[in-house]
Order: sequence, then structure tokens, then C-alpha cells
Amino acid sequence: MRIDAHQHFWIFNAERDSWITDDMAAIQRDFMPTDLGPVLKSNNMDGVVAVQASQSHEETQFLVDLSSMYAMIKGVVGWVDLQSDQVREYLTNFKKYPIIKGFRHVIEGEDDPDFLIRPSFLNGIRALTAFDYTYDLLIRPRHYASTLACVAENSEQRFVLDHMAKPSIRTKEFDDWAVFIEALSKFPNVYCKVSGLVTEADWASWTLEDFKPYIEHVTACFGKDRVMFGTDWPVCLVAAPYDDVQRIAAHALEGFSEDELRAFWGGNAVRFYNL
Repeated sequence: MRIDAHQHFWIFNAERDSWITDDMAAIQRDFMPTDLGPVLKSNNMDGVVAVQASQSHEETQFLVDLSSMYAMIKGVVGWVDLQSDQVREYLTNFKKYPIIKGFRHVIEGEDDPDFLIRPSFLNGIRALTAFDYTYDLLIRPRHYASTLACVAENSEQRFVLDHMAKPSIRTKEFDDWAVFIEALSKFPNVYCKVSGLVTEADWASWTLEDFKPYIEHVTACFGKDRVMFGTDWPVCLVAAPYDDVQRIAAHALEGFSEDELRAFWGGNAVRFYNL
């Protein structure tokens, strides 16, 4: 099964979705499964993992409701208030929906470099482990140290790094990011999504070669059994259409066997998220 391990749906709300700035006008509209269906078919994809785009329990329910209507949604990564004293109560309620595979918090939007190791947040991560949910890491460089500390403290929790930690490809940032990737990959309970890269490059003039050293470093560190493909559709549309995002990944997969390619394009996501 070929799986896009990272994409979003939303009914656009300018106030709630203020992160979609005017330079991203191409995605300042609704994006629903009816928009994505033909794109998946033309790109030979069998399904998606729908990931939260706003931080509310209503968002999680929105994705669950969509999954009941559209078979393309094979799993949901929702949002839950991990810092709440009631987090286990919330997770108990969400557990009645098997489509929910895990949760995410938009850490990249948090100024606190130590957000991931706040006691209240760590309590939430422990709750995810107890309920057998995954956790998606969405971070920026200021969170490198606390990410490593959080993962080190939660060896039984299944983590996946979103968007390869979003290296600044447009400025050719590499060294500090590469050191972090190597360190994070040492933890066997952490996977990595090859996703969300095109928006970290020059939107108007990127080339396939811009991305190759980054993807090759991730696959060298994590191995071919802990990396998975995702598009970050529709966010990617500000810089490239769906098929170009596929080409970016495919260009850097030299040396992959047929079995390893099947794992990258879906098998690893199926195993990680238990799809």
C-alpha cells in the first residue's frame, strides 16, 4: 500500500489559520478529500495519514468525521491537550475511534526551547505511551536539545520526526541540522518523515539537487526501515504540485532495493502507525 504519511485538510478560517500568510495565498482556501482524491489517483497513492493543522479537540473530531466518509484516510494524527491534568480522560474518549493513530503539538510555534521537557508536557507524553499512541515531532532548531532530552526520557514512546526537522534548504543550512539528525537517529523508537521540504527551499527556483544531500543524510542515519514519504499537501502547493514533491523524494533514493522502496513509499508508515 502506497501511503502519503503527512497531509492536511481544512475549512479555511483566516483568524484561526493566521499561519497561512498572504505570501501563501495559493492555500488560503478550503482543502477537503474531494480535492485530494483525483491527485492521489493520478500519483498512484492508496491513502493518507491526515495530520492536525489547528490545535483543538474539535480539529481531531473533524478529521475523525472525514475518515468516516472517505476511505482514503487510513489514519489520523490529531491534537490533544497534552499539558492538561485531564489528558488521560481525553485519550480515553478518543480511544473509541481506532482511526486515531497518534497526536501532535505544533512545537515549532512555541518560543520556549524547553517546551518538550516541561513536566506537564512530559506527563502527556507518558499518557500517549500508556494508550499506545504515536507522537509527531514538529520542531525548529531551538528545540533540538529538548527534543533529544524528551526522546531519551521516553524510550517506549513511538516518535516520528516531521519534515526532517525543517532544515533551511534555501540558505543551505546543513551542519548543525546534520549533527542533530545523527543524534536523534540513535534512538530506535524514532522514525523520520521525508516530507515538507519544498517549502523550506526557494519556492520559485528550487532544483532536485537542492534536496538530495538532506534526504541522503536522513536515510543514512535512520536507515531505510525508519523513513517514510509524506507530501505536506496542501502546504506544499505554495512551492510545488504533488507530483513534484514525489519527484524530489524519488531523486534521492539511489541504492534502494525494490523491498526498501515499497517500505519507503508506504510500508514503513503502515508499520509505524499500525494502519
